[in-house]
Amino acid sequence: MRKHNGNEIIQWLVVFLDFVILNAILLLLVLSFWDWVPCIVYEETKLFFFVANCAMVIAQYFFSTVIHLRYSSIVDVVKQTLSLVGMQVGMAFVLFRLIRNTGGLFHFALVFFCILFAVTLFSRVLELFMLRRYRQRGGNTRVVIFVGNDPALLTVYHELSENPATGYKVRGYYSAHTLDGAPEKLVRLGSIADLDELMKEEEENTSIDDRRIADELFCCMSHGDSEEIVRIMKFCDKHVIHFYYVPRMFGNYRLNLTAERVGSLDLFTNHTEPLQDISKRFQKRLFDILVSGIILLCMLPFIPIIALIIKIQSPGPIFFRQKRTGMNGETFYCLKFRSMHVNKDADKMQATRNDPRKFPFGELMRKTNIDEFPQFLNVLKGDMSIVGPRPHMLYHTEVYSELIDKYMVRHFSKPGITGWAQVTGFRGETKELWQMEERVRRDIWYIENWSFWLDIKIMLMTAVSIIRPDRHAY
Repeated sequence: MRKHNGNEIIQWLVVFLDFVILNAILLLLVLSFWDWVPCIVYEETKLFFFVANCAMVIAQYFFSTVIHLRYSSIVDVVKQTLSLVGMQVGMAFVLFRLIRNTGGLFHFALVFFCILFAVTLFSRVLELFMLRRYRQRGGNTRVVIFVGNDPALLTVYHELSENPATGYKVRGYYSAHTLDGAPEKLVRLGSIADLDELMKEEEENTSIDDRRIADELFCCMSHGDSEEIVRIMKFCDKHVIHFYYVPRMFGNYRLNLTAERVGSLDLFTNHTEPLQDISKRFQKRLFDILVSGIILLCMLPFIPIIALIIKIQSPGPIFFRQKRTGMNGETFYCLKFRSMHVNKDADKMQATRNDPRKFPFGELMRKTNIDEFPQFLNVLKGDMSIVGPRPHMLYHTEVYSELIDKYMVRHFSKPGITGWAQVTGFRGETKELWQMEERVRRDIWYIENWSFWLDIKIMLMTAVSIIRPDRHAY
């Protein structure tokens, strides 16, 4: 139980530090006598502290820390910290104005918000770094075992072991047969019969400290083994072990099941899209229009210069128009600055590293993503979004839809100028089938896990690639 409660202890420690930070800043303001601090703060110091701390209690209830969660990213931390501080300052401002109606509070609240957010965010990042280091060294770990030999368990294994900072320690797996493709570190601990014997021994073991064989158990067995699965679940419930059933793979097809409530029934679907919600679609579309409009206005002075250089280095049109597959499989014309000499293979052949069709400035544009900027016109028109699965030429859609399961699922979303696959290493030429399969997998992951903050993260990562070009960009 000590390992199981470790996350909760970390959470309460961070919350305690939040209150320390808040009151330290308040004390500094009270002792500073700066001109921008309203007189009421000095005159009603106790009330000021009381209101600020009450507001923090309310904010912590809704937006407490997320760094104790094992898969928290920097983006998650920034988002949660911004929400926490915003609610705390907003609530404190409203409460104080209701109690004491005085001037100068709004300006003070804005400055206080900036100070509190900066200090709290710095504290969060430092806490996250320390926690990850602690987990990498073996602290706050979660011991895991697998049951079964289905390939779906390999996906879970890679997810848990990919980042040591998450603190998962995979002990191995129990199965009647070896798990094909398992890495050396994923060892077979024994058969199902061996697991049954171990569970029996644990039942007879009266020592509280030594009776936990794992903190979490992931099972992937056939429904024909229902009696064994039920036996394992009952054992896990009795010994406070978290049990997870992993959907099996059918050939190379993996079920991604998500629970849905239909009346009084709990059912599962293999495909969910956050953007099915009309309010989220409106939010994404509004963001696309605003950002695209601003970027196109900023680009206007540079278009004649880019056009002139293209004309000097390569005869032909300034823009390259190509039919590509869009949302729901519909065809649209995708716009780009032309980066290659006019050629007959443009609609079938991908760009290669030393492609003779590229001219010098075209190669520079491709490496820095400048050639993609006209696609902001596609975004304004509604054919594309700023972030989404990259649109493929019609020839590739025809070929890969026959070769890759779920390939067409990527077209449930508007295509994007940039996407999750592109910023995570799967941009550019796909020499082998597995590269396109992985790109498709990441596109579908984006569709099923969309959020406004994920779009912001992808855009920031794309901006970095303009300054530091991706080695796959050619």
